[in-house]
Amino acid sequence: MCEAYCRVESGALGPEENFLSLDDILMSHEKLPVRTEAAMPRLGAFFPERSAGAGPGDAVPPGSKIELPLWLAKGLFDNKRRILSVELPKIYQEGWRTVFSADANVVDLHKMGPHFYGFGSQLLHFDSPENADISQSLLQTFIGRFRRIMDSSQNAYNEDTSALVARLDEMERGLFQTGQKGLNDFQCWEKGQASQITASNLVQNYKKRKFTDMED
Repeated sequence: MCEAYCRVESGALGPEENFLSLDDILMSHEKLPVRTEAAMPRLGAFFPERSAGAGPGDAVPPGSKIELPLWLAKGLFDNKRRILSVELPKIYQEGWRTVFSADANVVDLHKMGPHFYGFGSQLLHFDSPENADISQSLLQTFIGRFRRIMDSSQNAYNEDTSALVARLDEMERGLFQTGQKGLNDFQCWEKGQASQITASNLVQNYKKRKFTDMED
């Protein structure tokens, strides 16, 4: 029986998301704080607190601070036209980067942003002067948390791991599940419960044909 949905790998750590991936679709809808550099016509109805009225023809004036989904902010961002400028979410600003450099394991990443690494990687699209610091922080945070995640996945077999997993980013949860699956497969192999190696159908059919030729 085929599964209803086969998981598609995320592309968020690369230059573009993979829109066949449910993880990337959810990540691209997370809100990003921006400041409008030019009037945005016909968007006043969506941001009535930032426009003169709420009619369909009202514009969002320049200098307005609004939140847009990541996919829309990426589509509108243009260095030449200067339609909007992006403000870094707090979790990626210098204050939090200092916390991560001190001890990344104390942070509840899922609470701060369930797609911390993927969303942070997509922020590099906006050519911020802090891009180098952001990318370095993402890398060091992952390195700092990776060993503890994999150690926990190997040492928490048949135990309640809900409290631990609840603090992990979505990518880290995938790593944790992979580690536990590897441990489970290894223990099944040690107990002799792994699947037996059998001859392929091609080999079996060849033997049948060979025996038939010998009998003839």
